[in-house]
Amino acid sequence: MEKQEFKQSFTADKSDFGQRFDQTVAKYCTEVSRSKLQDWIKKGCVKLNGEVITKARVKLMGDETIEIDAELEIAGEWQPQDIPLDVVFQDEHILVINKPAGLVVHPAPGNKDGTLVNALLHLDLDLKHLPRAGIIHRLDKETSGLLIVARTLEAHTHLVAQLQERAFEREYQCICHGQMVSGGSIDEPIGRHPQSRIKMAVTTSGKEAITHFRLREKFNDFTHLKVNLETGRTHQIRVHMAHLHYPLVGDPTYGRANYAPSGSSDRLKQAVRGFKRQALHARKLGVMHPVTQESLSWEVAPPEDYTELLKVLQQENPIS
Repeated sequence: MEKQEFKQSFTADKSDFGQRFDQTVAKYCTEVSRSKLQDWIKKGCVKLNGEVITKARVKLMGDETIEIDAELEIAGEWQPQDIPLDVVFQDEHILVINKPAGLVVHPAPGNKDGTLVNALLHLDLDLKHLPRAGIIHRLDKETSGLLIVARTLEAHTHLVAQLQERAFEREYQCICHGQMVSGGSIDEPIGRHPQSRIKMAVTTSGKEAITHFRLREKFNDFTHLKVNLETGRTHQIRVHMAHLHYPLVGDPTYGRANYAPSGSSDRLKQAVRGFKRQALHARKLGVMHPVTQESLSWEVAPPEDYTELLKVLQQENPIS
């Protein structure tokens, strides 16, 4: 992956007295994610009054000079590929994409091409000059729905800041195993699973994660939910629902992918066992336009496989 030199300096304000080093760096350097900034601090890429500081929790006095000298990965070596995209909205500053299930967002080992990044570069080659080709937030490979892409560095900076300030409106819908009595919220930290490198888990050493959920429809053995994210941790909805013992239908990592309740009709068994991805869709996305400051919102219905599963549940698993 191509790397670009990233240098920036700024002075902490007196109001930053008592604030953590990493939080202050993130406050002033909004075009880079907090996790990346924390990584740079650990690697010695950030100086405080000319001295390298590798501890993120150091408290500031205010009026310090902070300097960043690091390298930022950009999409230089990724190749454009003519992959059809469902573009919900676009102007010269942003793109909003309705991502299909099965499309990987970023190239990685095992998925070096055929990704959303490759498709975006075919749509707009200038995106190669932006971090992650302008992609602001991710969706899992098998999750469908809306995500936003910046087309300029200015737009990228403002959108990353909104995401960090939890100003994005992100509404999902999902289908879970089990009949919930009511909606609610879960505030449980999420971090890497202690035994599995590919899984996340609720853990005291994790990062804050808050999920709000409301009932859309109840069935005898399943629940259809509306879910809003306050934070955006990896696999957050999937992990939180599994933690509550309502795993998502079809989830091969956190759920019971081939499970169908006893007494299910053949049609219900076939529908549930045949749903080969997590039943999760990013339905609604709301942001402040990074340039015009207009409040914008988009909504897309779930794909056919999701609606067909719902139809089967309505017909074959009504509340008895």
